[in-house]
Amino acid sequence: METFLEILREVLKGIAREGCAYFFRKNVLENKKTALRRRKQKGGSHKNNI
Repeated sequence: METFLEILREVLKGIAREGCAYFFRKNVLENKKTALRRRKQKGGSHKNNI
């Protein structure tokens, strides 16, 4: 019974580790933006300085 619990604990640790790695990869590494971008202003008049 004790060995079964140890095996189950190791399996659950592996699943938790893989889940954390997956979410870290998805949220941190893939969504990394290279530079902050400003929103374009809409409407209004624009002066062109030449």
